[in-house]
Amino acid sequence: MARRKNKRQIFEHVEVIDAGAKGKTIGKAPDGRVIFLPNAVPGDVVDVQTFKKRKAYFEGKAIKFHSLSNKRTEPKCEHFGVCGGCKWQDMEYKYQLEYKQKEVTNNLIRLGHLDLPEVTPILGSEEQYFYRNKMEFSFSDSRWLTQEEIESDRDLGDRNALGFHIPGMWDKILDIDKCWLQQDPSNAIRNEVKRFSVENGLEFFNTRNQTGFLRTMMVRTSTTGDLMVMLQFFKEHKEHRELLLNHIAEQFPQISSLQYVINSKANDTIYDQEVICYKGQDHIFEEMEGLKFKINAKSFYQTNSLQAYELYKITRDFAGLTGDELVYDLYTGTGTIAQFVAKQAHRVIGVEAIPDAISAAKENAQLNGIENVDFYVGDMKTVFNDDFIAEHGHPDVIITDPPRDGMHVAVVNQILNIAPKRIVYVSCNSATQARDLALMKASYKIVKTQAVDMFPQTHHVENVVLLEKLN
Repeated sequence: MARRKNKRQIFEHVEVIDAGAKGKTIGKAPDGRVIFLPNAVPGDVVDVQTFKKRKAYFEGKAIKFHSLSNKRTEPKCEHFGVCGGCKWQDMEYKYQLEYKQKEVTNNLIRLGHLDLPEVTPILGSEEQYFYRNKMEFSFSDSRWLTQEEIESDRDLGDRNALGFHIPGMWDKILDIDKCWLQQDPSNAIRNEVKRFSVENGLEFFNTRNQTGFLRTMMVRTSTTGDLMVMLQFFKEHKEHRELLLNHIAEQFPQISSLQYVINSKANDTIYDQEVICYKGQDHIFEEMEGLKFKINAKSFYQTNSLQAYELYKITRDFAGLTGDELVYDLYTGTGTIAQFVAKQAHRVIGVEAIPDAISAAKENAQLNGIENVDFYVGDMKTVFNDDFIAEHGHPDVIITDPPRDGMHVAVVNQILNIAPKRIVYVSCNSATQARDLALMKASYKIVKTQAVDMFPQTHHVENVVLLEKLN
């Protein structure tokens, strides 16, 4: 069957009226249909060229700006508009917060049909740049070219890149000079690794052909001052590997953990790979209220450390613990929330599907001398059953922090069956959170809701909701 072609249209003098899902902004076509735009700010007046037409909406791009919004600001990053990582960098931060708050509230009301109390204003991030503690960069022997470079006749010189994937293009890498997301020495390390590798003829990876030597690089920082660098090589080449790793260690003596992986698979994931410590320790530490969390190359930890502390404080406050409660922490990950609330609870039970995460949670609890937490591994929808409750006790409070897809309906039903006094629902996707809360609204009322901005310059937002049992 032939693919349906979308006839492109141009709409003139379209006012951009709102910000929508996935960082896109919204205008209206003459027939009233919504137009989703990736490159405009609410308040702009633009001409739009559409590239996709559906029954209820268009997708398009602003091709001419007649007037610019007063919500605009000058992007700091030279790669803005191409990288795709910080889509809202051209919008003033106070307006970013407004639209994030609006998205959360709209999802809870319109998707979940929920009755909300007075909504606590969104908590903004004190740091709007250089806030990430983890960055992953990819090597490529055929960097992304601009249209100007493609059309020029000049010698393009070095085609190697160390940077980020172009959105929607799995084999195209944008070479990055300065990224505004991770504090120094992240940029210095990346740029020096690229310079040295090019100078010494080390092969950059070709994703399409699955050839080359240098594959990815991860940099992790922490508020304790620890620094981890992990290189991923496509194949073993002892001479080249040691040449590069020794140079990194010599140039950046502050690195406390230098590691590498040899990964010849078709994809870059390292969770099934052996990570080898080359120099220093095989981990770094993060610290929060005197608690230490050991982080290795495979560990999950909230990528905005300072704002994670604020998120956890809100979660603990919502839980309203007095010291007598049995708390279940569902989707506990490496047990950070469980340990953070443990000193105000009688006992905390953490449940998580990933065995390595539970191993890390147990290790960190032992490291912190916390004896009133227990961690269990298993698929939430099967392990969180009546036998589990009978064995470990009936919870007074449930804290749940599921992935973006939200909770499985079996988990929601089991929570309703258990009927704890309070539920604290932490979510990175207020749409799936609204769906889950709608299933519980006959038995629970929303007492508080608090959005938290973990990712400035992007559309992503966390939300915390406190539920209390009716009657």
